[in-house]
Amino acid sequence: MGIFDTILGRSKLPKAKTDRLFAISTANITLETNLGIKPATVAGICFKPIESSRYETARTEIEDLLRYSSQETGTSYRLKMDEYNFLWTILEDHEFENIVTNIHLVSQTMIEHGFGEQLLCAIYKFQGSSTVYWIYNFKQDSFYPFVPKGNKERDNSTEFRLKALMERELPIERDVEKWYPLWGIPF
Repeated sequence: MGIFDTILGRSKLPKAKTDRLFAISTANITLETNLGIKPATVAGICFKPIESSRYETARTEIEDLLRYSSQETGTSYRLKMDEYNFLWTILEDHEFENIVTNIHLVSQTMIEHGFGEQLLCAIYKFQGSSTVYWIYNFKQDSFYPFVPKGNKERDNSTEFRLKALMERELPIERDVEKWYPLWGIPF
């Protein structure tokens, strides 16, 4: 951002990053072994759709890649619009690594087509004594835990405990104000 952008109050959206997206693969082992939290067979990636022919081309390419990938890995997928008009690519597979790889595939394709700013987050669902979502924020290039308790309440003590236990293995968002609750996750 240049000096004129600053003076005139213009800002650019932060670029989406996928550098540390694969960290969840190794963290998965610690979560399961030490904490008894196992990955569910479902995860998703959320992005803000826009109306443009370039965007439709990217979406078609993503669907083609996922169709091809599903033949190779058995990962099933579906697209779903949520109540806030965000588009979700929901992936299901018994092999966690296949889900992580496909989320990376979708995000990289969006970035390559110039739609990185549309990427919001990737969400990995884990289950133990409670449901834990590990949310990857593409703009911050970091993860944070989200543990819903029901009726739009969250279990902050468990979230902070998970942060303390996993910060050596996962790039955890340090600013807890950016640990946005995501209600209505469609899986």
